[in-house]
Amino acid sequence: MEAWRIIATSLLAAGGIVLVLVTMAQVRDRKGSTSGQVALSGAIALTVLVLIGVLCATVFPAWLVWGIVVAVGVIVSVLVLVS
Repeated sequence: MEAWRIIATSLLAAGGIVLVLVTMAQVRDRKGSTSGQVALSGAIALTVLVLIGVLCATVFPAWLVWGIVVAVGVIVSVLVLVS
């Protein structure tokens, strides 16, 4: 495995964990949401993150991997600065 794939997947995982937590917090803040809904949203977000991480580490071409990393970085930055 190439070193750039490991670096990109690590950056994706770091930003993705923040996105999972933000997703769970937004679901929790909705009126009438239950703890089950929060857990379900966290599980779905984490599953998507793991799936994209595995594909980035193994299959996706370099331009797509770095594009995903940049997109996640921008989204995390905006969500952290807004809230």
